[in-house]
This record gives sequence, structure tokens and C-alpha cells, in this order.
Amino acid sequence: MRFAPLLLLWLSAGAAPAMPKLDHVYVIMMENHSYDEVIGVPQLAPYLDRISREGNLARAYFAVGHPSLVNYLEVVGGSNFGVANDAAPNWHGAFADTTLVKPITGAGTDHATPAALTGATNGADIPAAPFTARTIGDQLIAAGRSWKTYQEDLPASGPDRVDYSDGIFSNLSPVPALSVQRRYAVKHDPFAYFAHWQSGALAQHAVGFDGIDGLYADLRAGATPAFSFIVPEQCRDMHGLPDAGPLCLADSTLIMTGDRAVEGIVAAIRRAPGWKSGKNAIVILWDENDFSTHPNRVGFIVLTSYGAGGRASDVPYNHYSFLRTLEEAFGLPCLNHACDATSKIMTDLFAP
Repeated sequence: MRFAPLLLLWLSAGAAPAMPKLDHVYVIMMENHSYDEVIGVPQLAPYLDRISREGNLARAYFAVGHPSLVNYLEVVGGSNFGVANDAAPNWHGAFADTTLVKPITGAGTDHATPAALTGATNGADIPAAPFTARTIGDQLIAAGRSWKTYQEDLPASGPDRVDYSDGIFSNLSPVPALSVQRRYAVKHDPFAYFAHWQSGALAQHAVGFDGIDGLYADLRAGATPAFSFIVPEQCRDMHGLPDAGPLCLADSTLIMTGDRAVEGIVAAIRRAPGWKSGKNAIVILWDENDFSTHPNRVGFIVLTSYGAGGRASDVPYNHYSFLRTLEEAFGLPCLNHACDATSKIMTDLFAP
């Protein structure tokens, strides 16, 4: 009790707890649904409904534009890097097709984002700004930390030149393209768009869910890296596919399937050796809404190994805020738009 006056003095001074340094962060990326479609909808997403209350929930979290690839780039790199669509990468710059995304390299200027397509900016547009072609993966390597992107249904042969795959066959297979379900999609693998990762190092960091170096093997062995970027395939991330049957197309069944997918991944992480050792966090978020509501509010749930949970935040955040928060948690400098004044660190959702 003798510490109570000090605590009251600290609170009255307006001090806030610092962002903790984290040992492991597991990011689970989901797809194309607004906050109101998945949060507080127990009839379709009972697991997400439960953990949104048991964990920590951002009630004012926003994507930054459309379509998918743009948001994935912003989560890991703090910029859209001048990309405005979901086109496949021009692998190694080997093709004359100008509709493909040129390998991102060096520096440049990105596209502005209208305020109508995002939030957390006090109603202001996000202006075009200079960028450096780096990601949090580059930052972690430079700091001596590890990272992987776990991409479900990525073929065992690795990510190089793979635009889509069903886990076995891909655009590189000698089969008709229309016969391959695009369950893995490169547009959900943002690291594949950077020239220095395409050069060969990507294969060390981009793996599937299965196999000896996949997500579940790493979890069982307690060998996951500091940063895990986890992307379910398109029938399990709530995105959907037109050629994978009605359950992978109807919105209600996509939400139900995605709910079960998240439940399984989170359970596997929590069973892993080391989850309760140190400070670790699981983040479930959606890349963008489905254009049905504005300004692009999506779900964002935090589960930690060190906090009690049960908190909700109404502070406006977006993908740039999340990147800045990850950088703070890993002791890294800010990158691109993560340095913006509106990119606030999400301490209220991660602090013990």
C-alpha cells in the first residue's frame, strides 16, 4: 500500500505505460471484410467474437486504401511504393509486360491516399511522400532479428516466380492455368515485390504452412522467428474464390471458415513451446473492407502472453500505426509513413 501515492502521482501526471519490447509477434492477415461484418457477429464468427472481448480490440482501426496488395505493402513497409493495383510482380524485371509491378528498389515517391479511403488522419488525405524500398523484414535482419512469412498453399518448390498456386500446382506447372485454384496469391505476399528479396533471399523467408520448415513444424519445434507474417489461403482468409465451390464464395460461409481458420492458428501458436516465456503477441487484422462502408474500418485484435486482456481502444489507428508499433516493439527506427505524426504507437493495446 505504501506505493499507492507514487502510483496516483504517476497517473495524475498523465504518464502512459511504455510500449513493451516483444520477443515474438505473430501477425495473422485476413481479407476483405469490414469491422462490423466480423466483430460482434457470434452467429458467423463465434471465435472472433469471443477473443475480441477476451483480448484487446481496436475499435477505430483503418486500412489505407484499396486493393489488397496496397494494404499488405503498407503493413510491412509503411508505403504503397507507387503500387495501385493487385498485379503480379515482374519477377526479376524479366518481362516486357508493363501491367506487372516492377521490382521495388531504391527510392521513389508513393501515391497519395484520399481521406475517404482511410481513417486515423483527422479527415486529411495522406499526401504522396518519398519512400525507401525497405520492409520490416530488412530492418529485423539489420538488427540481428529473424522473420518469416508463412503463406498457406505456397508450393514446396518455393516462392520464386510463383504468382498463384493450390499448394501443388502453380502458374509454373505444365497444366492449364484455369485448372489451378489460386489459393495462394502473390498479392498477399508483399515481400515478393521487392527486388532484393526476389534475388534469392526470399526463399529463406517465405514458406508454407506444412513441411519441415513450415508454420506448424516451426511452432512444434519452438523455432518461429521474432516476426511471423501468417497468411491463410484464399478460402480460409475470408477472401473467396470463384472456382472453389459455393462455400468459398458465399460471404457467410467465408466468414465462418475464416473464423475456424483463425481459431486453429491461434491454438497452435498458444500450444507452442515458449509462448508463455517472455513477451509475445498475436495480432489478427484485416487488410481492407469490402468497399461497403467508409472510411475503411477493419478489425484488429491483440492477444498477448503477458497481459490480462479485455481492453478496447477508440484511438484512431491505421496500418502505418501498426508498423510503427511493431518497430517500437522490436527496437527499430520508423520507416516511410510509419514516421508520420498520425502514425501513433498502439501502446494501449500492447502494454501489460
